[in-house]
Amino acid sequence: MELLNSAAENNITFVRPAYFIISGFIGIPNIRYYFVFLCFIYILAVMGNTLVITVITLDHTLRSPKYVAVFNLAFTDLLSSSSLMPKVLDIFLLNHYYISYNDCLTFMFFSFTFYAMQAFNLVVMSFDRVMAIMYPLHYQMRVSHKLILSLIAFFWLFAITLILTEVGLLTRLSFCKSVIIESYFCDHGPMYRLGCNDVTHNRAISGLAVTLILRFPLAFIVGSYCCIGYSLSKISTFRKRVKAFKTCTGHLSLVAIYFLPITFVYIFGSVIHPNARIISLSITTALPPMLNPIIYVLQTQEIKEALKKLQTRVQFRIAAKY
Repeated sequence: MELLNSAAENNITFVRPAYFIISGFIGIPNIRYYFVFLCFIYILAVMGNTLVITVITLDHTLRSPKYVAVFNLAFTDLLSSSSLMPKVLDIFLLNHYYISYNDCLTFMFFSFTFYAMQAFNLVVMSFDRVMAIMYPLHYQMRVSHKLILSLIAFFWLFAITLILTEVGLLTRLSFCKSVIIESYFCDHGPMYRLGCNDVTHNRAISGLAVTLILRFPLAFIVGSYCCIGYSLSKISTFRKRVKAFKTCTGHLSLVAIYFLPITFVYIFGSVIHPNARIISLSITTALPPMLNPIIYVLQTQEIKEALKKLQTRVQFRIAAKY
């Protein structure tokens, strides 16, 4: 708050444009086919995550702390897709490249908050898997609904505070030169680099956000699986090791889908063509919400059984009407 109030105290007038221009994807041949692909991904993401949320809500056997985390992941994926993809399609399919200053900041806040929560949800699920494998006999005592809900609430509050600070610091910048954002949405990095006054604080909060949202969660997850590997090595039979490890395959798949593409973009983003970077980043943010429910439906026996029961219930009601 001290940083945000310093301008008012010194009577500094910031130059805030009426609008920004989103320039990503412009000039790429046959790009409309890619937008159709993104639209298809968005529809699948909405359907898949809505299905997972519905199944967990209706099936009383899926009320363990693990499925509280899975429910929150599906809910976050649904919000993440809905906050980003419809606006991106509106910008580029309907040629609405101009976006007002306040709308751009709002768009950025929701997009980054939900994306951060996807990473934090994976941390919660990783914690659940560690406790289940390392302390199988005491799992129900150690991991309660209250603990998981408290972790989720803390991460939501943390993500909102971090992104709100990141977006709030942008209001201290003057945009007196270009208003063209070289990305497919109101991206923080391309936007703060347009500022023509001191961007030191913005650069610092950007680096801090990357560390807190990507590096620390990934480090925690890797450390968790090192502990899991150590615990599995103590199990006497190979069959029991495989059975215990199978409970982690779904989560490991989600981690790979989320972290590998974004890590690739950050490592090679400065050396590849800007259009290639934008397309890679858009796929990185679009695919996980679509693939997450598919992975959990295919790899989680409890959800498969719940789906079968739900299908049987629906068929019975339809048959009863006729």
